[in-house]
Amino acid sequence: MTIESTTESVKLAIDGRVAVLELNRPEALNALDGEMIKGVTMTLKEICKSDDVDIVVIRGAGRAFSAGGDIKTMLSNTNESDFYHVMDDIHDMIVTLYSMPKLTISAVTGAAAGLGLSLALATDYIIAEPSSKIAMNFIGIGLIPDGGGHFFMEERLGETKAKRVIWEGKTLSAGEAVDLGLIDEVPETDFTDAVEGKVQEWLAKPVQAMIKTKKILAEKNRPSLLKILELEKYGQFKMRQTEDHQEGIKAFLEKRIPVFKGK
Repeated sequence: MTIESTTESVKLAIDGRVAVLELNRPEALNALDGEMIKGVTMTLKEICKSDDVDIVVIRGAGRAFSAGGDIKTMLSNTNESDFYHVMDDIHDMIVTLYSMPKLTISAVTGAAAGLGLSLALATDYIIAEPSSKIAMNFIGIGLIPDGGGHFFMEERLGETKAKRVIWEGKTLSAGEAVDLGLIDEVPETDFTDAVEGKVQEWLAKPVQAMIKTKKILAEKNRPSLLKILELEKYGQFKMRQTEDHQEGIKAFLEKRIPVFKGK
């Protein structure tokens, strides 16, 4: 495989019609900080310019796909303007991924949680190794899903199940997630072989017809996704001002169970 582009936090390799984008902060379980968010978006936009690439695989380096948004970034962006800039960068990343004229696969190993799960949900197909953990766990720190999490959860689960999963914030096994319909596949065979198998299956199909279907549905759904992203941005800012969020962050840093008061 030929390395096409590399930044500190995002790596891109292209081999024929397949691009592999790797989240590369393994020491932080690929938590998405500002630099990585911008790097992912920039890399996706570069891939979009290529007429040769038909399929994009997103994976994480090391032990996790992505543990979510970087806590240090969250704590440092207390200023309203700075916070909105970060949220806008997240929106750009998610909309670019969701609507790009390529077929996209998330290859999940380890944890896909919070914003990391929203990122995976923005792809066309999610395949996860059996030992991986899936969590929309914003509720644990008194926040709401962002990165289009509400949109993607409702699309996959329906409103009632989406609310239940978001409110519970449980960490799901890969098997539980696939049974729920939140992800698409948990292979019983070797994981790397399974991902490659899905790629080869798609390469053997009339990919342009598949991409046209994707583009039609993405265009139809775009207004709803954009509306959800805006509602999440302003809703998240309000949640960051709550006592429950402050308690949630404090408990997370102190590695204890938070005591919420509904304020």
